[in-house]
Amino acid sequence: MTYEYTSSEMMTIAASRMLKNRQVCFVGIGLPSAAANLARLTSTPDIVLIYESGTIGTRPDILPLSIGDGELAETAQMLVSVPEMFRYWLQGGHIDIGFLGAAQIDRFANINTTVIGDYYSPNVRLPGAGGAPEISTSCKEILITLKQTKRSFVKEMSFITSPGHLSGGDSREKAGLVNKGPTAVITDLGILEPDPQTRELVMTHLHEAVTVEQARDNTGWDLKFAKDLKTTPLPSNRELEVLRDLNERTERAQKGAA
Repeated sequence: MTYEYTSSEMMTIAASRMLKNRQVCFVGIGLPSAAANLARLTSTPDIVLIYESGTIGTRPDILPLSIGDGELAETAQMLVSVPEMFRYWLQGGHIDIGFLGAAQIDRFANINTTVIGDYYSPNVRLPGAGGAPEISTSCKEILITLKQTKRSFVKEMSFITSPGHLSGGDSREKAGLVNKGPTAVITDLGILEPDPQTRELVMTHLHEAVTVEQARDNTGWDLKFAKDLKTTPLPSNRELEVLRDLNERTERAQKGAA
């Protein structure tokens, strides 16, 4: 018997399963960090987690609030300067996979974390790029995780912060980007992957009890579905126990710090 679970837990667990043992993973804060550390504590104990602040091989006991969280430095195997992290480790091609979040995404997996609306007079000013543009262009491949709504999955974006597959087809290669780019987008409804030719995102998995209509209604473009659409395997009890324990430890630590 599997425990009951939330859509956020399903998303985090599905995202964690995309990682492989011994990969070097550049981790974004938030959902990517939760998924990457869940993977480290369950299926991929030998994964190497790297954060933008220069922490390599970090094994945090709680989820960091930011890249500057002391927990990352205290549990890292190695610390380097931020310029070295980007110039040598990232741009030098030493990172297998980048794990990013997003505020908005379009059908070609381009990411917006900058503004919604006109750049000079936006409706919403978002947190900004951080290291995401360099991660998206320098890691060998990219995973993206975010909740799927019409506000986040949009037909046209005001601004592209980090390139996905640009305008589709071979446009990424023509722009001089030689890495794979986004290979999967994991949401609270399912998993999307780029079509091999058009590079448009296609829904390949739906989570348990999620319908095609629900996924379509929460997407701002005419969402395509794989012919062999699959159901995401349910979370195991161990995955749920480890994730909940991690979140509870984090919550206790943050309350203590406050």
